[in-house]
Amino acid sequence: MRMYDLITKKKHGEELSTAEIQSMIEGFTCGTIPDYQMSAMLMAICLRGMTEREMGDLTLAMADSGERVDLSGFGTATVDKHSTGGVGDKTTLIACPIAAACGARIAKMSGRGLGHTGGTVDKLESIPGFQTTLSREDFLATVRRTGLSLVGQSDNLAPADKKLYALRDVTATVDSIPLIASSIMSKKIAAGSSAILLDIKMGSGAFMKTQSDALELARSMVSIGKSAGRKTAAIVTDMDVPLGAAIGNALEIAEAVEILQGKGPADLRETSLTLAADMLRLIGRGGFDECRKLAEKALADGSAFRTFRAMTEAQGGNVSCLDRPEKLPQAAFRQEIALPAYGFITQMDTEAIGRAACLLGAGRETKGSSIDMAAGIRLLKKTGDYAETNEPIAILYTNEEDRLAAAADLYRSALALGEEPPAPRPKLFARVTEDSFSASAPKIGTDDGCRKKTKG
Repeated sequence: MRMYDLITKKKHGEELSTAEIQSMIEGFTCGTIPDYQMSAMLMAICLRGMTEREMGDLTLAMADSGERVDLSGFGTATVDKHSTGGVGDKTTLIACPIAAACGARIAKMSGRGLGHTGGTVDKLESIPGFQTTLSREDFLATVRRTGLSLVGQSDNLAPADKKLYALRDVTATVDSIPLIASSIMSKKIAAGSSAILLDIKMGSGAFMKTQSDALELARSMVSIGKSAGRKTAAIVTDMDVPLGAAIGNALEIAEAVEILQGKGPADLRETSLTLAADMLRLIGRGGFDECRKLAEKALADGSAFRTFRAMTEAQGGNVSCLDRPEKLPQAAFRQEIALPAYGFITQMDTEAIGRAACLLGAGRETKGSSIDMAAGIRLLKKTGDYAETNEPIAILYTNEEDRLAAAADLYRSALALGEEPPAPRPKLFARVTEDSFSASAPKIGTDDGCRKKTKG
């Protein structure tokens, strides 16, 4: 079949067959279909959308383009988690140890941060000695020994997705929900877990800014998971305010440890417990309320922290840093910042706050950028809090003093003040399961063309 004919077909809004999608992905992966033709197909998909069946076929074709991880030896206890990214989102470091302490088996491949969002792999590498690159044998052995292993993504996992994403990034087609959903799910399916929990972030610090976009992405990915035979659910959670009080790699490790030790910010604890409970529910440990009690017990009795500690030790990390966070990378320079007025913080531009952390060195603007593991921001006031004139609202950390002024200006500009506190905003907006929406939904991604740039 000619790629020209497939482009024409999709340009006119017609469905591609399973065989056509498989042939297209195979040809692009091996190089017989050139970039310029695949670019045209990506734009046609961005503008015309895809049916649920097409998205499922595209996902499986990409998952089959490389190696698949075999987790069958762990039975049906395997569960994966994916977050669409945010600011201060270190829930993987908390929810996964909680679930593993309750009997889940988690062999998770995570990504690095890019732009205003952080990455789990970068955070873990702020622990001296922690290895995020393991052989397949060591990876699975760590799961057998501790219940949990968090590593970087394998180059052999869904290579078609890597090629497609690089092309999407330069053809303004990153923001197509069918392409986002199939990209994320191809890697989750290839990673081998029998259940998948998706944390769809929504708000000013997320790639999905609106609830309608977040729900559309959630439904798309749950539909794909169901068609692939994986128990899949999605939760739409808040990212209109940074999660927790720490932004930056070593700072977030220290805060995750605080939660695992029964301390730390309430919003981060609540979100992490919700995610852990849903992970346990997906692998059959009971209803949500029962699984929530199991998760709370794992925090209270210290088993979740012991699981994280055991994984850290198994992957070469210096576990003494978990007991004494001051042994984690420390910044040479710090600066408290305040506002020249008083009032309630009514709004935070969370994406701008993430960019301020990047200015300090905590994130990367390109894949090749280096990271200052000690850099970041500690929030002293958040949306809803009252701030006096010149009262400290945050602390900036960096190893390059000349970065402080620009980061401070950007942080201040990200906050709005008012005379009254804002209305409370929920932390969880929706839960999407396999049975909570119609399997005969319309085409995905055709209502308003391409959307805001997002990971995946």
